[in-house]
Formats: sequence, structure tokens, C-alpha cells
Amino acid sequence: MPIATLTTKGQLTIPQLVRESLGLEAGDKVDFVADPLGGYRVVPVRKDVKVLRGRFAGRAVGPVSLDAMAEAVENEAADRLRRKSRPPRRKRVR
Repeated sequence: MPIATLTTKGQLTIPQLVRESLGLEAGDKVDFVADPLGGYRVVPVRKDVKVLRGRFAGRAVGPVSLDAMAEAVENEAADRLRRKSRPPRRKRVR
């Protein structure tokens, strides 16, 4: 498993195997996406929207209106806020 070390300046060198796997080159940007399990995923930021073609195929039955999209975004944001503001569950000790 590739490992990286964080420097005192907060920088990481992404191991070569990982860079090649993600198709990263010098100057590329990556995004750190929160994982529902508490970790993060490293996702390359693509400059060209064309790389997204077909990525969402089969996930929508048909076109979605801007109003429906806005409502979905608002609902998801509200759900995330509710989950974040809940006190953590305490584990039962047996």
C-alpha cells in the first residue's frame, strides 16, 4: 500500500503508483471528497467537462428541471446539516 508523509508545511507527495493510477501529471489538481465513513477520497479535478460523458448514464430517467435540481440540492444540504448536528451515538458496553 502506497504511503505519503505530511511535511511541516502541510504538503504531501503523492506516490508514483497512485499518480499513475489516477492519471495525474505535474500541475494537476486533486479534490479531497469526504467519505460517509469518516475518511476522504482523493479525486482528480478534470479540466474538461467532456471527461464526465457517460458517467451518470442510467442514473436519471429523463431530463431534470432546474427547480427539481435546486430542490434536490436543498434537501441534501438539509439532511447533511441534520446528520452533522446530531450528537454521536454512544456505544453500549456489555
